[in-house]
Amino acid sequence: MHPVPPRARAVDPGRLAQWCEEHLGSPPVEELFRSGHLSAVIGLRLADDREVVVKVRPDSPRTAACVEVQRRLFEAGYPCPRPLTGVTPFDGGTATAETCVPGGDVLPGPEHAVRAFAEAFARLIRLAPRPAEVPALDPPPSWAAWNHAGEGLWPPSEEDPDVDLHESAGWIDDAGRRARDLLRTGGSGAVIGHCDWLAANLRWNGDALLVVHDWDSVIAEDEAVLVGFAAALYSTARVDALATVEETELFLAAYGRARGRGFNAGELRRAWAAGVWTRAYDAKYQHAVGQRVTSLSEEEARERLRRADAGTRTL
Repeated sequence: MHPVPPRARAVDPGRLAQWCEEHLGSPPVEELFRSGHLSAVIGLRLADDREVVVKVRPDSPRTAACVEVQRRLFEAGYPCPRPLTGVTPFDGGTATAETCVPGGDVLPGPEHAVRAFAEAFARLIRLAPRPAEVPALDPPPSWAAWNHAGEGLWPPSEEDPDVDLHESAGWIDDAGRRARDLLRTGGSGAVIGHCDWLAANLRWNGDALLVVHDWDSVIAEDEAVLVGFAAALYSTARVDALATVEETELFLAAYGRARGRGFNAGELRRAWAAGVWTRAYDAKYQHAVGQRVTSLSEEEARERLRRADAGTRTL
């Protein structure tokens, strides 16, 4: 799970009701849920009986592109909430609305869980628009910004910009640096995918995917890197867990079968390295704010990097 700062964006109920009337044509009559951290995610039942989710975020140039990708995927038949508005101003930030898709199981059945997660990701990559067809998706979220343009190893934390990630953290920095060096070699053209393939962002009907959430996490990136992020972040055990090394290996193999072509040595190297980088970023954030480091252990980083360095066979 990505560490997040312990604060949430406040949203004035009167302003929210006004926004719903203006952009959705109906005021809210009931709040169904509220979540989020720097963004507020609010489930509402409107007076016309529709259930919607309103997201209030800090202003970002990439939000409109994220909404457009989500819209295109919904129109292509991918299981995601249908966007109901574009990006609109809201009290110094922005707001959007989408359909509410409730229910579903938190995990698919254990016998086919790895295949279900991998096939769902392969279908997303296949149906997503090409990067040139939508506005720019830059900059990516911090945990995916291995190739950032700033100084130093780690990008600044957009989620908590006051945190200093430049203080030395020993093996965490070493793991991130080795992963970044591996990612800088090779690569192919960018495709669009989801960089936060956590189990908490998906819901299932048995082994069938019901819905994917958190479309602010779409980015344009090399396919192997995107798959490497997903393979390191998902979990078949719990929504608050991350993939084991074995689960990552199984995901990479299942993804290759789903797309009809296994990964070659260079793709495997980049996929394993991407997983190390995103998990090391989260570990560095945890270290910097004085939390217990849970996103990556030194032993696991060593094993994942060993497999990245090995990258000599196809899956």
